[in-house]
Amino acid sequence: MNATLAREALAVPVLWRPLSDSDIETVAALERAAHVAPWTEGNFRDALAAGYAMQVGVADGAIVAYGVLLFAPGEAQLLNLTVAPEVRRQGIGRALLGRFLADAGARGAEQCFLEVRVSNIPAIQLYAREGFVPVARRKVRAAAGRAGKAGRAPTMRRFEERWQRRRDEGNL
Repeated sequence: MNATLAREALAVPVLWRPLSDSDIETVAALERAAHVAPWTEGNFRDALAAGYAMQVGVADGAIVAYGVLLFAPGEAQLLNLTVAPEVRRQGIGRALLGRFLADAGARGAEQCFLEVRVSNIPAIQLYAREGFVPVARRKVRAAAGRAGKAGRAPTMRRFEERWQRRRDEGNL
């Protein structure tokens, strides 16, 4: 795990646990409030049924964060990482990202990919601080009935430190 992730204490005590079927309605409601193009309850149910790594963070009895991570041979893809608006900028997103990156590393992922809205500057800054770098941009359209413009969503990648050293030395 990145030393930055390990040394930061959360401003709000959060209990982390796997997302369960009983959480999906609450998570989907938070998703709709937080995103221009939200996942549906069906998307969350499909991800759960497919066995993706899914976590929720609970503070004061309420879900305040959740995430979805997909594993493939040698890599992971962060599909969703969301923090409730009222508790953002308190280290919760960083903590969940750290949990996912540690899990990915333990499962042998050499790199982790994610996609982020170009307008989500705080998330882009967080990911950059944690070693993610832009590798591509995908054209996206604004969701029907939602404010927003078409744009290009950056795809970012992070190599695990041991693989980054090997790549820099020309051994990958």
